[in-house]
Amino acid sequence: MSDAIFHPPAPVNEPVKTYAPGTAERTALQAEYDRRLKTTIDAPMWIGGKIIETKDKRRMSPPHKHAHTLGAAHFGDAKTVKAAIDAALKAKKDWENMPFEERAAIFLKAADLLAGPYRAQINAATMLAQGKNCYQAEIDAACEFIDFLRFNVSYAQQIYKEQPVSSPGVWNRLEYRALEGFVFALTPFNFTAIAGNLPSSCALMGNTVVWKCADTQAYSAHVIMEVFKAAGLPDGVINLIHVEGPVAGDVIFKHKDFAGIHFTGSTGVFRHIWQTIGNNLPMYRSYPRIVGETGGKDFVLAHPSADPKVVATALSRGAFEFQGQKCSAASRAYIPENIWPQVKKELLADLAEMKMGDPRDFKNFIGAVIDEKAFDKISGYIDGLKKDKKNVQIIAGGKYDKSKGYFIEPTVAVTKDPKSTTMCEEIFGPVLTIYVYSSNRWMDTLKLVDSTGEYALTGAVISNDRASILQATNFLRHSAGNFYINDKPTGAVVGQQPFGGARGSGTNDKAGSYLNLLRWVSPRTIKETFVPPTEHGYPFLD
Repeated sequence: MSDAIFHPPAPVNEPVKTYAPGTAERTALQAEYDRRLKTTIDAPMWIGGKIIETKDKRRMSPPHKHAHTLGAAHFGDAKTVKAAIDAALKAKKDWENMPFEERAAIFLKAADLLAGPYRAQINAATMLAQGKNCYQAEIDAACEFIDFLRFNVSYAQQIYKEQPVSSPGVWNRLEYRALEGFVFALTPFNFTAIAGNLPSSCALMGNTVVWKCADTQAYSAHVIMEVFKAAGLPDGVINLIHVEGPVAGDVIFKHKDFAGIHFTGSTGVFRHIWQTIGNNLPMYRSYPRIVGETGGKDFVLAHPSADPKVVATALSRGAFEFQGQKCSAASRAYIPENIWPQVKKELLADLAEMKMGDPRDFKNFIGAVIDEKAFDKISGYIDGLKKDKKNVQIIAGGKYDKSKGYFIEPTVAVTKDPKSTTMCEEIFGPVLTIYVYSSNRWMDTLKLVDSTGEYALTGAVISNDRASILQATNFLRHSAGNFYINDKPTGAVVGQQPFGGARGSGTNDKAGSYLNLLRWVSPRTIKETFVPPTEHGYPFLD
């Protein structure tokens, strides 16, 4: 045991590399992308530190070139899930008893590995498997993931330092225990950083984890596990499984040692999980922690004083970076009629410059959506817009093609109905619907923004009038967990904008802050009396 109080390195946000022509990072990333494109790999499961391969091998392919084979992911069954739980529980005692500085060192080393020798690997894997361009991969798979790992260590120490006061003759202490049991991490395809953070943040606090990633992220998840292994993560602390969702849920949510779920995904799935956990409460050793970041129908609201170019940029970037496949993506916009002609002109000019295609070509801004299921869903929404000729005008995009890759043009629709389907429902694709409002109906539009849809994840107000900014900030207090002033509603940075929303958008436990880590501990209060009393009587009895 070390008799010292250690201070980990102060975290700073990982610098984002430019990948401009002639840079070393561009050359390295292109070489790694080409190497992986020519090589097929197996993406096994990792249980108890062992690589688990099965006969159920499912092909992995790039969304932008779906005929190409990247390799195969090995899928398991209910027995696999049980084995992962057993491995997590077996590793739990030694892991939660490991001094914090030793646990922290593992994840700090993982961050440095990602910043250095694994940077091109994690970015190339994300480009290939999830269809991100080089910049979107860099800010996600490298920088945000690194930031999560480094800042979480600092947040954990901040939590551990928070202690109660003591009175004379008494020492009061607060111990931040790991949860009793195992944690289930369920992660989405769209952010490699989220896939790495959800299991590792729980593990940092002394928990052991069963991790199921999205099927379409098995390729990059394999790189994450390689990094954790290289960083020295003990066997069984994080166990990666590939199974059907209902199969995993049927085993995990009926296990007495299920201690919590760390989730990012759809609102519908999360509500079903919550209901299942509620129905199974008598089975559990304790009340499970339920942490989820779910859907969004994120807005951009422009004031009549707004700069049209600022509005257009917030829309083009906010709606169409990574094909709109962000829970924070701008999906509905409210533009006043006085600036709409200029906003429209600037927005269409932006879209005209956006090239779409394979991310290997660094001139491409837009890629493919993740898979055929997503393609069919998004194109269905576009077809619905085309049919509503009475209320809708499509001013950009509207075309789609899945012959070679799942490509959908950035689509902008202007609607006369602010409560129409695409103004209310999450699409999770490159579709933006705009409602043009009367410039003298600012307060009415604030009410409209707040009352539309079930979500409250992100939103932005753009204005050059301070009074209107204050009005929007106050009136839309519960409309977005991440609220942006004069910026797009995407791009939260760890340590700067803790991320999460409420209403139908989740539990708002703010990934990238100490608030999230608090959910993965169970505090124990310890009172030590140095000279305890020896008689039962009190002075008032005399």
